[in-house]
Amino acid sequence: MKSFSSLLGTLKQNKLANLATSIVAALAIAGSIHSSSATSVKINTPQEINSASVQLNQTTPNIVQLKTSKIQFQTAGIDGFVLVPVVLIGGLVIFVPLFFGGLVVIGEREVGIVVRKFTLSGRGLPAGSLIALNGEAGLQADTLAPGWHWGYWPWQYSVKKESIIVIPQGEIALIVAADGKSNPPERILGKIVDCDNFQDARKFLTQGGEKGRQMSFLTAGTYRINTALFKVITAANASSHGMSPQQLHIYEIAAEKVGIVTTLDGSAIAAGEIAGRVITGHDNFQNGQKFIDAGGQRGLQEQVLLSGSWNLNPWLVNIEQVPMTEIPIGYVGVVISFVGKEHEDVSGASFTHGNLVNQGHKGVWVEPLYPGKHPLNTKVMKIELVPTTNIVLNFTERISGKHGYDTNLQALKLLSFDGFTFDLEIFQIIHIGASDAPKVISRLGSMQNVIDQVLRPIVGNYFRNSAQEYTILDFLTARSERQVEASEYVKSALRAYDVQAVDSLIGLITPPDELMHTLTDRKIAEEKRKTYEVQQMAQTQRQQLVRETALADIQEEMVQSEQSVQIADLKAQAQIKQANGEAEGTKLRAIAEAEGIRATGNAKAETYQAGVEALGSQGYTAMQLMQIIGDRHVRLIPDVLVGSNGSNNGLVDGLLSMILWNQTGKGELTPTPLHPQPVVTQAQPTAENGLPPIVVNFPVDKQHQ
Repeated sequence: MKSFSSLLGTLKQNKLANLATSIVAALAIAGSIHSSSATSVKINTPQEINSASVQLNQTTPNIVQLKTSKIQFQTAGIDGFVLVPVVLIGGLVIFVPLFFGGLVVIGEREVGIVVRKFTLSGRGLPAGSLIALNGEAGLQADTLAPGWHWGYWPWQYSVKKESIIVIPQGEIALIVAADGKSNPPERILGKIVDCDNFQDARKFLTQGGEKGRQMSFLTAGTYRINTALFKVITAANASSHGMSPQQLHIYEIAAEKVGIVTTLDGSAIAAGEIAGRVITGHDNFQNGQKFIDAGGQRGLQEQVLLSGSWNLNPWLVNIEQVPMTEIPIGYVGVVISFVGKEHEDVSGASFTHGNLVNQGHKGVWVEPLYPGKHPLNTKVMKIELVPTTNIVLNFTERISGKHGYDTNLQALKLLSFDGFTFDLEIFQIIHIGASDAPKVISRLGSMQNVIDQVLRPIVGNYFRNSAQEYTILDFLTARSERQVEASEYVKSALRAYDVQAVDSLIGLITPPDELMHTLTDRKIAEEKRKTYEVQQMAQTQRQQLVRETALADIQEEMVQSEQSVQIADLKAQAQIKQANGEAEGTKLRAIAEAEGIRATGNAKAETYQAGVEALGSQGYTAMQLMQIIGDRHVRLIPDVLVGSNGSNNGLVDGLLSMILWNQTGKGELTPTPLHPQPVVTQAQPTAENGLPPIVVNFPVDKQHQ
């Protein structure tokens, strides 16, 4: 009996020990979840699942330790009934603070959402409100941060633990507010308020935050948000909110593309406009509130986004990517803008066929776009490409240019003066200057209109009129003349449209078949005539060859004869030149002597003139006579004087005197004044008075003869 009783006591002790162990384990588990009334933690990430597994693994050893302690207690002989008071006291120490102290523990990656079940005053939320700001019963605006929080008794508060919001890199998150003021009728999105990126719900509500979809959004980062007030839409849960995950990624605009923007909120576009005006200061639509506050308008926007990454709210803007406008080499782009400032014509008074405006105004811009890539909004602007190189327009079905402007051009059907119809192909070369391109587009609207409405009528009308003034043979035989006339006319006509006509070329002419037979026969006859002429020329050349051969045979003799003639000519020319030289020398000597005599005479004349002026003419003459008599040794008395006194012996006496004088002086006596040389004079006739004239002969000395 004693052994049975002791066995029964041992069994009772084991049951009590098991009960105590279960109570301690339950209290330990309750302490591990940090609250007797808190709900279970919602775990979304693998890291949190691993963390929870570690917590459970850490809880299990406590139970094992209790069981081990029980065995140790039994081994040590400690009575199980002694442990019951200890366990009860320990449980009260742990349970009372948890239950009666309202302790709530929030983890480091959690946020506590508080719900107040009742208030002693019975005050409820205002009508239309969802979140309590002043301690009313219901969802509270303030959340619990990580740590221990007292006073949240389970019978009055319910605390829900939510994981923090994590936005990965390259993504954004949209916000929907469940409480706040109502949006104005003209607005779709709630305005942006300073609330620490929706982490301060109280500040959001007190500073005028509006319910519904928010204009502000969250970028990459970690946020502690009151999910009772704010619904956070991320790429992970986008599909459950009717959106695609791609919409919640940072928007990427590819290289060499532009983003055409359409806004979904803002004021209405003014009447007569097709796009919202350009607004500055909103960082390329990334700050929606600044866009709205600056007067941004909903709808298509004039401003575009360039390539890059942009944080954009898909509830505010839609983006359509289009390629950049490319102006090829050899072209300019004329911009026709449907938006901008009011129309203001700057074309000048001389241009009366259209209007041109400056860049940024509505209308045709006066400055074209040059080759390159331009970020233009093709929804509100139209670009007309105008070639600035020479282009050939083919009036024929056989050939068509790559530019495609001559697709509708055909060969001209003409009627000649003599009644024949024929087809004529024309190749027209034109050029439009870069500075003239805006004028051309303003006047005609497009390059195709230039071809269809200007060039084709001008060229076709000219050749139709010209064909009726000439026969078809004139076109065939004198086409170059017709081409020059056409080129001049087309140049003059196109100049009025600011288009330069480079040249007009006549192509294939297709006359009637019956006329072609006539022309063929004529051509054959002409070719025969040419053949005969060629044969005649061949015979003439053969004769010329024979003559040249004969000349070649006597060429040596001809060369010698020609050389002899040339030598004779050279000798004659040498003699002529020698004679001319001698004559020229004689002439020059005579001229020199004459000049000397003339100079001497002039000097003597001047001397005589001076003497006459000084002594008078008679005095100077007498002085000169005496000087000459002295210089020449003239004898005034002759050596022999022969005279006649009426007898015939005068001559004999003179002769005897001369003989005697010669013998005395041996014929060499020098006459002296005492013995002058006899002078024989003939009897002079008597004058009227009967007296002979007086003759004075001045003998001259032989030395001076």
